[in-house]
Amino acid sequence: MENDTVVIEFTLGGFMDQPELQVILVVMFLVIYVITLVGNIGMIFVITADSQLHTPMYFFLKNLSFLDICYSSVITPKAMLSFATGNRVISYNDCATQMFFFSLFGTTEAFFLAVMAYDRFTAICNPLLYHTIMSKKRCFGLLSISYFFGCVNCSTQTGFTFSLSFCGPTVINHFFCDVPAVMKASCSNTFVNEIVLLVVCGSIIVVTAMVVLVSYGYIVATILCIPSVKGRHKAFSTCSSHLMAVSLFFGTVFFMYAQPGAMSSPNQGKVVSIFYTIVIPMLNPLIYSLRNKEVKEALNRQMRKKAFAHWAQIGGFN
Repeated sequence: MENDTVVIEFTLGGFMDQPELQVILVVMFLVIYVITLVGNIGMIFVITADSQLHTPMYFFLKNLSFLDICYSSVITPKAMLSFATGNRVISYNDCATQMFFFSLFGTTEAFFLAVMAYDRFTAICNPLLYHTIMSKKRCFGLLSISYFFGCVNCSTQTGFTFSLSFCGPTVINHFFCDVPAVMKASCSNTFVNEIVLLVVCGSIIVVTAMVVLVSYGYIVATILCIPSVKGRHKAFSTCSSHLMAVSLFFGTVFFMYAQPGAMSSPNQGKVVSIFYTIVIPMLNPLIYSLRNKEVKEALNRQMRKKAFAHWAQIGGFN
């Protein structure tokens, strides 16, 4: 009879066993989310406004910022509301929707990082053909392919997960509807789902990570052949920020989805999830702006333009 129970809502366990952390979590999530929005919106504005940044590299970086805004917004507002009010209930449909969009944006980001590595490979290893290879049509094609595979994975994971039976009342031991946590809350046999999660997500992570590693292997070999020390330094500084962002993302995501113990360590998973769902979208614009001379120069140009326009307006009134 339990299997016939119709579950219409879940309870997000989150950090329910540590009530003293709730206020700290609300403040921490709020600060991080505001920095995430300001940083990524700022990156989009600067890249859009400055014509010198209208290149394939910054086209992908602008779309990465948009993706990070969406990625973080799927999780953070609901989590903050749960911590602040103590109301951890989420409806069945809202849970499925959150899982769908989280998987969509997370998978797309993995492909984006691989595409950005390919872009840097082309720029450094084939500089004369760079603008021919990375044409506007090719850039939009790579963008579309990233979202296509994101749609395939999120449809697969959400479809398989919500085909399981849930014998309510059901508590999800997480602060959002992540695939392993929702599967663990099911009263069905989840062996097939775990295999699908491991094979599909593992394949995506391994393939995209391999594209990054191979691209940067060629990049490093090419840079080491540059005779000029200044030239080598410039090439390394261009790529180091991307490598840092890639290492943070793939390291945490691999722990969650691409190794067999992903289902057996929910408490560790919650802590790691905070990092890759909340912290990384905040760090990406900081990494790419603070370590990128062109972005800093573009930001200064835009600030000078705004200041000049402001003083010209004041002068006009006078």
